[in-house]
Amino acid sequence: MSASSQLAMLSDLARDARDQAGQLLAGERQSERQVSAQLESLNRYRLEYAERLQQAMREGIDPASMHNYQQFLASLDAALQRARQALEAQQQRVQQSQQNWQQEQKRLSAFDTLVSRRDAERLRQEARRDQRTSDEMAAGRLLRQRTDLSS
Repeated sequence: MSASSQLAMLSDLARDARDQAGQLLAGERQSERQVSAQLESLNRYRLEYAERLQQAMREGIDPASMHNYQQFLASLDAALQRARQALEAQQQRVQQSQQNWQQEQKRLSAFDTLVSRRDAERLRQEARRDQRTSDEMAAGRLLRQRTDLSS
């Protein structure tokens, strides 16, 4: 296997790895949006329930109902805390996936740079060969012309 085909293969593998990292990152970002939406829903529900408690207190509430409201609000607060922790953990996964994607992109860029340099060198060598061939043909014509003139 030639060095250029090996380099092309490595570049393809790096591109595949970068694409997979991108897909993982997109999935992690989608999960982050979902967890964030759940947190927002819980926040809204908690606010609504606290407003209900305030309304009930203005209208008069018995101690047992007050206790039930407070217990439910406490369970909502615990759920909110878990949701915040889940969002924080998801944000860390997004950050890790972002870093992984960036590393894979850098790796791919390095291979692409090597491929470009190799291609540019190959083109320079071909241009030199073409120029050499052209020079040899011109020299041969000139020699024939001189030979024809002297005879």
